[in-house]
Amino acid sequence: MENRSQWGTRAGFIMAAVGSAIGLGNIWRFPTTAFENGGGAFMVPYLIALLTAGIPILIMEFTMGHKYRGSSPLTFKRMNKNTEWVGWWGVLVAFVISTYYSVIIAWAISYSIFSFNLNWGSDTEGFLFSNYLETAAPGEFGGFVPSVLIPLIIVWLVVLGVLYQGVKKGIEMANRIFIPTLVVVFLIIVIRAVTLPGAFEGLNTFFTPDFGALADPDVWVAAYGQIFFSMSIAFAIMITYSSYLPKKSDITNNAFIVGFGNSSFELLSGIGVFSVLGFMAVNQGVAVEDVVTGGVGLAFVVFPQIINQFPALNELFGFLFFASLVLAGLSSLISIIETYVAGLSDKLNISRNKAVLFGGGFAFIVSLIFATRGGLNFLDAADYFINQFGVAALGLVEVVIIAWFLRKLNEFKAHANDISDIKIRYWWNISLMVITPIVLGYNMIILLRQNLWKQFETETGNYAGYPDSFIMYSGWFVAGGALVVGIILALTKWKGSKGDNGGESHNSWEAK
Repeated sequence: MENRSQWGTRAGFIMAAVGSAIGLGNIWRFPTTAFENGGGAFMVPYLIALLTAGIPILIMEFTMGHKYRGSSPLTFKRMNKNTEWVGWWGVLVAFVISTYYSVIIAWAISYSIFSFNLNWGSDTEGFLFSNYLETAAPGEFGGFVPSVLIPLIIVWLVVLGVLYQGVKKGIEMANRIFIPTLVVVFLIIVIRAVTLPGAFEGLNTFFTPDFGALADPDVWVAAYGQIFFSMSIAFAIMITYSSYLPKKSDITNNAFIVGFGNSSFELLSGIGVFSVLGFMAVNQGVAVEDVVTGGVGLAFVVFPQIINQFPALNELFGFLFFASLVLAGLSSLISIIETYVAGLSDKLNISRNKAVLFGGGFAFIVSLIFATRGGLNFLDAADYFINQFGVAALGLVEVVIIAWFLRKLNEFKAHANDISDIKIRYWWNISLMVITPIVLGYNMIILLRQNLWKQFETETGNYAGYPDSFIMYSGWFVAGGALVVGIILALTKWKGSKGDNGGESHNSWEAK
C-alpha cells in the first residue's frame, strides 16, 4: 500500500491552493486587464470564464490528483501510459517559472527595506532600472547585482526550508501563516487607499462599464486568459496538491472555494490599485487613464511614486505593500516548486528531502541568470513565452487529450460526484469539451500569428522590440525546451514500482 503524504486539514489544503492561485499577477495584472477590456463590463466575461473554464479545470485537476494519487507525471502515466509527457511538460513549465518568479520576490524584499527611508527617491523609474537593477542591453549578462542576489538567496532558503519540512509541517503550516497575514495586510492597504483624496475618481474609472466592449472577441479572450493565468491551473500545481487529499474529500466544493477566493482577492486588488491611481491622478492634475499601467512598472515604479505622495505614514504603507507582494509570491512559489519536487521523488524513487535538494538546488542555480544586470530582459522574454506557449498551450493540449482523445470526463465526473456535495452536470462536460478548447485554440492562433509574423508595434516587430536572436534563445527555446525535455523525461525508466501500472495493484493507489 502506497504511503503518501496528506494535508492535515481541509482548511490547510484550501489555504495552500488559494495561496498558490493568489500571486503577483492578481495584484498587478488583473486591475489593468479589467480596465483595458471594458472596465466594470469586464466582470461579465470574467465571471463566465471563471464558471466555464477556471472552476471546471480546477475540478478536473483536483479529481485527477485525488483519483490517481501522484505527482503530475505519475498521474498522467497512471491515467494512460502514453500521456506521461504531458505531466512532465507541466512540471518543466513550473520549473522555468520558479527560476524567475523567485527573483521578482527578491525585488519585493529589497523594496520592503527601501520603504523605510523611501530610498527610491523622486525618479522611481530611474532608480529601478539604473540604480537597483543596473539594467544591461538584451542578451548581455553584465555580472551579478548584489542587491538582487542577496535577497534571492534568502528567498530560496525560505522556500526550500518550507518544502524540506514536508506537506503537513511545511507547506500547510507556511500557508496557515502567509495567507491570513496577506489578507489582513492587504485589507489595511485597501482601507487606506479608498479613503485617499481622488479614490472615488479611480474607482469610477475602474468600474464604469463599457458594454460595447463585450462585442469584441479579444475582450473575452482576455477574460479567459486572466482566469487561466491567475488560478495555477494547467501546469501541474493543482494535480500535485490534490494528490495529498484524503480519500474522503469534497472536490467540487473545494474547487468553488478556491476559484471564488482567488477572484475575490483579484477584485480587492482592483479596488486598492485604482483607488491609489485615482489619488495619484488628482495630485498630478491628470486623468486616471493617464497613470494606468500594469506589471513590473505598476509595482516598482508607479506604486513608489504614489507612496511618496501619501499624506502620512508613507514608509509604513510602502512596507505593507511590498510585504504583501512577498507573501503572495512566496505562497505561489512554494506550490510551483512542489511540482518538480514531487515529480522527481516519484520518478527516481528518492526521498522528498533529496528531491528538494536536487530540484530546488538546480532551480536556484538557473535563477542566478536573472540576478545579473541583464536579468530583467531574460526574465521578461522567458515570462512572456513560457506563459503564452507553455501554460496556455499546455492547457489546450491537456483539455483536448482528456476530453476528446481519452474520453475521461464522465469517469472523472462520477469520481467527483461520489464524494462531493455539489454535483457536476452537463455544463462541466460542455465547458471542457467545447468552450475552453475553442477559446484557448482561438487565443493560440492569435499568439502564433502575432509572434511568427512579427506583428507587434515595435521596431523589430517582436515582443517588447527585442532582436530576433534574443527572442529565439530567450523565448522560443525556453518554451520549446520545456516540451522537449518533458518528452525526454517521459521516455526514461521509472525507479521502483510507482510508474509500473501492471506491477502494482490498481487499488493500492487509486482513491475510490
